Amino acid sequence: MRVEALCGALLGVALLLAGCAAPTAPPVPAFEPPRASAPPVPADGVVARDNDFAVVKVRPGDTYATLAQRFLDDAGKAWWLSRFNHDAPLEPESLLAVPLKVRNAAGVYPHGYQTISVLCYHRFGARGSRLNVTAAAFEAQMEYLARNGYTVVSMQRLAGFLEGRTALPPKTVVITIDDGYRSSFEIAWPILRKFGFPATIYLYSDFVGAGDALSWAQMKEMSTGGLIEIQPHSKTHANLTLRLPGETDARFRERIRREVDAPVAAIRDKLAVSSLSYAYPYGDVNEYVVELLARQNVGHGVTVTPGGNAFYAYPYMLRRSMVFGNDDLDAFRAKLTTFVRTGAR
Repeated sequence: MRVEALCGALLGVALLLAGCAAPTAPPVPAFEPPRASAPPVPADGVVARDNDFAVVKVRPGDTYATLAQRFLDDAGKAWWLSRFNHDAPLEPESLLAVPLKVRNAAGVYPHGYQTISVLCYHRFGARGSRLNVTAAAFEAQMEYLARNGYTVVSMQRLAGFLEGRTALPPKTVVITIDDGYRSSFEIAWPILRKFGFPATIYLYSDFVGAGDALSWAQMKEMSTGGLIEIQPHSKTHANLTLRLPGETDARFRERIRREVDAPVAAIRDKLAVSSLSYAYPYGDVNEYVVELLARQNVGHGVTVTPGGNAFYAYPYMLRRSMVFGNDDLDAFRAKLTTFVRTGAR
């Protein structure tokens, strides 16, 4: 719908209602024709409004971010406004449509649908290897995201998208780091802070405090800053679907229960943080593990199956694309699956 048409429709309804409610004006003498005058624009710039939209006259200094803060109480929703208005430049006195409700939270369009890429890192260091990404490579990857219009969100915001509660900007990605190595604190965290990117660190609780592992104090410092979420990755990093030799069914189930419950309890007790998602060691999961997670009110689980996550993704088998130390920037870019095209535009 064009902005002018929307404004006209809303203004028409407003004037019609006003005409019905107002008393009949006395006849105007033929020799004194009425003079047309525009109604004064309210201080907030709204010229028409209903439950779904507001039509706003742009004021000097307005930006999509300031308008999103004024009308949606969230400057981060500036993309709602810019996308709906086709990224039109904001000229003073021009009219702008402001959607007041979440629209197309599922990210479905005539030519395809939105997917969210979840990236999976492990370690960071001076030398690159399969699971070790150098500081220079990690910073280059984060700079690529920042320079090319990607939005990095937390796992918590991804959950809102999957549950249909919130829309996410185009080209949205999530950053996760597995195991809980100290290099997450020493190398990754300063780079993430530089770009203002959130990330989730999945730790297996028996590893905490080991020689090259994070300490609880370091995790507390990172999580207090607001960018880093600490979430469970099992107790011992055991495969949750494989039995030990000679292990009975009862003992297997009890051991797997501890692999789920122990890190959830440790994170709660040490960091006062609730567990909302869980990373499966080696990416393997079965129905019993899902049942245990549900008992703990952990609503999402992540694998290491590459690809993006659409609105219909099964929440306990979310895809993640592993980033390796020998990935160049082209290989990194190929892991950013943020839209699936289904037909001609």
